[in-house]
Amino acid sequence: MNTPASTARRRYLAAGLLAATATGTTRAQAWPTRPVRIVVGFSPGGGVDAMARLLAARLTEQLGQQVIVENRAGAAGLIAADVVSRAAPDGYTVMLTDPSMIIARAMGVTQAPDAFRAFTPVASVFRMPLMIIANNDFPATDPASLVKALQAAPGRYSFATSGVGTVHHLGFEMLKRRTNTFVVHIPYRGASQILPDVASGQLPLGVVSATAGMTQARAGRLKALAMMSPDRLPGMEGVRPLSDAVSGFDVAPSLFVLGPAGMPAPVVGALGDAIRQVLAAPATEQTASAQGAVRAFGTSQQLTQAMTRDAELFGRVIREQGIQAG
Repeated sequence: MNTPASTARRRYLAAGLLAATATGTTRAQAWPTRPVRIVVGFSPGGGVDAMARLLAARLTEQLGQQVIVENRAGAAGLIAADVVSRAAPDGYTVMLTDPSMIIARAMGVTQAPDAFRAFTPVASVFRMPLMIIANNDFPATDPASLVKALQAAPGRYSFATSGVGTVHHLGFEMLKRRTNTFVVHIPYRGASQILPDVASGQLPLGVVSATAGMTQARAGRLKALAMMSPDRLPGMEGVRPLSDAVSGFDVAPSLFVLGPAGMPAPVVGALGDAIRQVLAAPATEQTASAQGAVRAFGTSQQLTQAMTRDAELFGRVIREQGIQAG
């Protein structure tokens, strides 16, 4: 039965709901009202740092607030992850990272946070193509002849990467599994040590960033054998992808933005939309390509799906190849 009192109560509740909705919308529209911090778990000057600074500069223009890069290097990015996971989930502290945290978790590193519980996926941003390089005496020139050479001489060759459990390492382990080959892994600290050892013949094979490998290949110091993904970068069109010889092969480190768990959906949406607009600009594509990166925008939902695929893919390689944290 409708009474004047019940009618008034319904109107009051409706008015309150409308006011609450309006307040939430206003808050979302107001973000950001102060500087935003992008935390990077690697030292200045590296590939992830360069992409973070590109993103920060473009987002500063897009958002009308300063976006700052803060480097918290150490423990393969886990220090930065800890800082961001403990930050207020208000959109003012996020991180640009790669799958290393997901891989560390799959390898049983107890300090590694659960990326699916400790963070809010915001957006996928870039892919960083990898290249397999060889010294000039290696008996292969492309993906097909690489696979043939490895299959013909089990255990004869070794390959270097920037460390155990990196995407570089796991990608080559996937190649070994898919082609039923045996190649010894030699972990290095980075491309700056791998390149001269491959060029001098101390190492037959290495996995490095596409730009680092191509620079040395153009100078004739070594051979660029294959891209580990179908991603195309200007000036590298002549280097064939491994998928030419191994159907569907596609491995490349992805870079993506995470925030603390519990970020409001309107803020996630606003930041994701700003990132999408930044990546759509031709100037961003040109600068990213020069740094060896390919634009690869994905929404929060698409990033969640990609992270799930990475966890399953890399987890399977780790188990099947018996890889353990160093």
